[in-house]
Amino acid sequence: MRSLIDILDFTTEELDELIAVANDIIENPVKYSEKCKGKKLATLFFEPSTRTRLSFEAAMLELGGSVLGFSEANSSSAAKGESVADTAKTISCYADIIAMRHPKEGAPLVAAQNASIPVINAGDGGHNHPTQTLADLLTISREKGGFENLTVGFCGDLKFGRTVHSLISALSRYSGLKFVLISPDELKLPSYIKKDVLKKRNIPYEQTTDLESVIGDLDILYMTRVQRERFFNEEDYLRLKDSYILEPRKLKNAKPDLSIMHPLPRVNEISVAVDDDPRACYFKQVLNGKYIRMALILKLLEEAGR
Repeated sequence: MRSLIDILDFTTEELDELIAVANDIIENPVKYSEKCKGKKLATLFFEPSTRTRLSFEAAMLELGGSVLGFSEANSSSAAKGESVADTAKTISCYADIIAMRHPKEGAPLVAAQNASIPVINAGDGGHNHPTQTLADLLTISREKGGFENLTVGFCGDLKFGRTVHSLISALSRYSGLKFVLISPDELKLPSYIKKDVLKKRNIPYEQTTDLESVIGDLDILYMTRVQRERFFNEEDYLRLKDSYILEPRKLKNAKPDLSIMHPLPRVNEISVAVDDDPRACYFKQVLNGKYIRMALILKLLEEAGR
């Protein structure tokens, strides 16, 4: 049974194919409006989410399917102590495909190993968020026309930011990229990603604590929030949460075709004054997320023969 747990589960050819289908959905929505008629998506969200859960639900509804599920662990049998494995086996009796978010790394993988239907990882702790990466890839593709020969800056929380980890892994398979890693020392990209992805593939990168010194070099600036929920103590969070705030004045040396991205939700790391800048792409990302999830649901159901 094919599932999507990690972005590297798909080849670059499969990613390109998903992007092509998503673009076709954007151009021809009516063609896809009944593709999932009679199919059910189960959204199993063991931690809070607005965008991702509603994006999955909107995607399935726009394909003509239906949705069932829960939006917090307390409203599921997990509150009674049911295992992820048993939940997956049970939901397989009711639905055709599962989208799962869980605070524990590896939980969607356990679900996929026990379900008899496809499982999509909708985020597992600080580990992976592959469908956000798909939304990011579709956005970059539509804004830049492809992925090659780009300088991509990641700014903010690079230590705990699962969206950053997934996107770096995905982009690393394309040629000519350079990464600029902008963060406080305490929130640097984990050394295992530098070793296993960047150094292993000989991808050039630089690390800095100063956004303004490098902004002029960037084709893409991927901002992230400092996530309160990933910190063990409040003092560290409060000390670092406002490390980088993108304001219009900081963009004066940026390229005219810079693409500013953010996985959302934002707190205050991008000033609302930037929203009107034509280079701001983060709300386009939200819409692109729905279209790429539609393409993903179609692919996994088709491969499952459902």
